[in-house]
Amino acid sequence: MHVNNTAEEKEIVTQQKSKLGVRLFFIYLFCYAGFVILGVFKYELLATTVFAGLNLAIAYGIGLIIFAVVLGVIYNYYCTKYENDAEEQENPTEGDNT
Repeated sequence: MHVNNTAEEKEIVTQQKSKLGVRLFFIYLFCYAGFVILGVFKYELLATTVFAGLNLAIAYGIGLIIFAVVLGVIYNYYCTKYENDAEEQENPTEGDNT
């Protein structure tokens, strides 16, 4: 007899998603802190031209925005994977057509 542990499984998925979100947040925070530290202590370095006529401040800022989008895509991918895995464990015979 299968015991329905839906609430417990959802809680586990929520914990996995929360841990992932916190990890990605700290990765982004580290990168953003580098930008702020450069702006406070080495502001003259941000005026250096680094790519196609863009200075480091603009290139770093655009890079941070793109990186945030990439992290969002990664977060969405893994959250969907966690939910699908939990759903498969809950209903293991749905995908079996034998």
